[in-house]
Amino acid sequence: MPLKGEYEPSKAQFVRDQVDLYESSGGTQGTTLSVLVAREEDERLRNLPVVILTTLGAKSGKIRKTPVMRVEHDGSYAAIASMAGAPNHPVWYHNAVADPRVELQDGPVRQDMPAREVTGDEKALWWARAV
Repeated sequence: MPLKGEYEPSKAQFVRDQVDLYESSGGTQGTTLSVLVAREEDERLRNLPVVILTTLGAKSGKIRKTPVMRVEHDGSYAAIASMAGAPNHPVWYHNAVADPRVELQDGPVRQDMPAREVTGDEKALWWARAV
């Protein structure tokens, strides 16, 4: 069942732009991280595929949409909450922990999914798939 509530776009302009482009094109444009990369010197991040992760704000209850790196294997997905190596988790992680009902758009396909945190060997396996 799709998430319901008021959509509140990100405060970050580049995130709003990426989500708008992705959704307005039906998932055919804005599908790589190149739009998001703020640091031009970080070439290894350019052109990584992304999906749109939709969560409910843990505090606001509003719908939040975030482009995240596409990590898929046999129809299952992982959203890597490393925030490009930052010491803290991204806000979407806390939203998914508070309410694990999420929506994921991969290209033109939208799916409702339950989020869960992985640990141990499963975490290592997904990390290897991501990097």
